Amino acid sequence: MSKVTVIGAGAVGATCADTLAQKDICKEVWLLDIKEGVAEGKALDIWETSPIHGFDTRVYGSTNDYSKTAGSDVVVITSGVPRKPGMSRDDLISINAKIVKSVTEQAIAASPNAIIIVVSNPLDVMTYQAWKSAGVDSSRVMGMAGILDTARYRSFLALELNCSPKDIQALLMGGHGDTMVPLPRYTTVSGIPLLELMDEKTLEPIITRTQNGGGEIVKLLGTSAWYAPGVAAAQMVEAILLDQDRIFPVCAGLNGEYGIKDIFLGVPVKLGKGGIKEIIEVDLNADEKKLLANSEAAVRSVVDALKAMDLG
Repeated sequence: MSKVTVIGAGAVGATCADTLAQKDICKEVWLLDIKEGVAEGKALDIWETSPIHGFDTRVYGSTNDYSKTAGSDVVVITSGVPRKPGMSRDDLISINAKIVKSVTEQAIAASPNAIIIVVSNPLDVMTYQAWKSAGVDSSRVMGMAGILDTARYRSFLALELNCSPKDIQALLMGGHGDTMVPLPRYTTVSGIPLLELMDEKTLEPIITRTQNGGGEIVKLLGTSAWYAPGVAAAQMVEAILLDQDRIFPVCAGLNGEYGIKDIFLGVPVKLGKGGIKEIIEVDLNADEKKLLANSEAAVRSVVDALKAMDLG
């Protein structure tokens, strides 16, 4: 069975590790953090739930010792400074880019064949940084954003429609933030097109709430969300380890798809063994293409800022 490392034992990382342990799909989960004892303590706490939840996955912690993570099949990077009230994702770039660069280089040195999933913000740009630092094919580096964003979208729709969120399928594209592009045409409820059940006037505030979903929680908690992001990352790990060929929106490196190059952006992909098996190009209408172009421009401006820092 496989081995997964989660770098950063904060709330998101610990939630991801806990979820993976409960899924019981890998032999080992390693939590790693720079703060002495934090990863070890949280890992032990999670392991002590094994008799209750009934899983065999061993959960371990390590303080900044990447040799313990050697041979990992998947590495989830959650390291970085969380958002504070009034702070945009873009404000995080100078701090978190250096952190992501460092942890990616150390992780890939210990596990050269690993698939990398980035959760650190600003998500799209940190995924680009991880790819540059890892020096591997872009199919093996991706960002967790689309699953989280669609989960928020679907959960809000379920409240409005008073139906089960299990029956809602949806697609969002673009950057992780207020320029993301929800696609009502590709949203269904048990196969029924969403716009047959809800008019556009009702849908509009739901889309806006989805686009600002992270900020809403930051205002309430004073810090970033962790349950939904952690579980979303774990779902991506599961798809990879079990070679499920799931169709998910993820932050992926584009090489001409949708007419976009040299950027990581949220698009639908087929996810399984080896990482991204295929980037799926859906047919967008003129309005949707315009929204995606706006989102691309917003992400590219931050990528340009990252490049100007010349971190390598």
